[in-house]
Amino acid sequence: MVNVMWSGGMAGLPVGVHGLESQTDKNRDVRRVAPCIRLTPMNHRHTIAREIAAEGIALHAGTQVRMMLAPAAPEVGIVFRRVDLDGIEIPARYDLVADTNLGTMLERRGATVGVVEHLMAAVAGAGIDDLLVIVDGSEPPILDGDALGYLQLMDKAGTRDQKVPRRFIEVLKPVEVSHREGRAALYPSAAPVYDFEIAFTSAAIGAQRYSFVLTPDAFRREIAPARTFGHVSDLERLKVLDRGHGASLENTLAIDGDRVVNADLMRFPDEFVRHKILDAVGDMALAGAPLLARFEGVRSGHALNNALLRALFADAGNYRYVSGP
Repeated sequence: MVNVMWSGGMAGLPVGVHGLESQTDKNRDVRRVAPCIRLTPMNHRHTIAREIAAEGIALHAGTQVRMMLAPAAPEVGIVFRRVDLDGIEIPARYDLVADTNLGTMLERRGATVGVVEHLMAAVAGAGIDDLLVIVDGSEPPILDGDALGYLQLMDKAGTRDQKVPRRFIEVLKPVEVSHREGRAALYPSAAPVYDFEIAFTSAAIGAQRYSFVLTPDAFRREIAPARTFGHVSDLERLKVLDRGHGASLENTLAIDGDRVVNADLMRFPDEFVRHKILDAVGDMALAGAPLLARFEGVRSGHALNNALLRALFADAGNYRYVSGP
């Protein structure tokens, strides 16, 4: 097993014109017309139909963790329950994010749950509004390092209409945050759109860009299968931080210089930027309701993503709650 540094902690480094530009003409068209699109999302809240369990390795701790997804009552939202800590519950909210180094960590009353972004992305992609996530450790299992494994669990559980109107957060004006070369922004849009750019010096990644409109089908097809990635050269840093013990060549794309060690695991030639979108979808899901906005990220990571939500909600004039069409 090889431990590596993964994408959540990397903002990217400048590259020259030799970098790969992954965005297709179709992607550019999506970005251009998206503000004029009115999607028809589910107008009722949904939960899963029955309990479903999974067990696997924790990305940071490297220990086996058991997780159960369970139906939740309407308006509960997404809630994590630490059964190993007297059942303390931690709502999946942006204002409870306590750490964004190497993943997004939530904290409440001294209890934490980390690396929630992949599961939260799957929840958002599946259109689930109310869910109880029961874990006996500090993280959900990393599974395959993507969001597809969580989607498949929810497929087995099925979905249930809560018969309660679903609310959305409509972004009314541009909100932007930046730090050094990184930037993240939300813009008014009739549809949830994600546009992301990354740039790494490694020729294995280079410069990549991808855009897509968030729908359940598009998320499942274009984003959910994208695995996390990291650099073998960061092994020593991980040891110092006591992190990444569960990362392996089965759940993480490992970059060694200008090559991908386990390239046979790749599902897309531009998998790296797609995974960054996956992370962003998961981080934005901590808003507490689906966003009607266009997200733009340039070398953004979990810290900027969370700062963006904090900036959005800092001014009531930035947004309003609306019912689905």
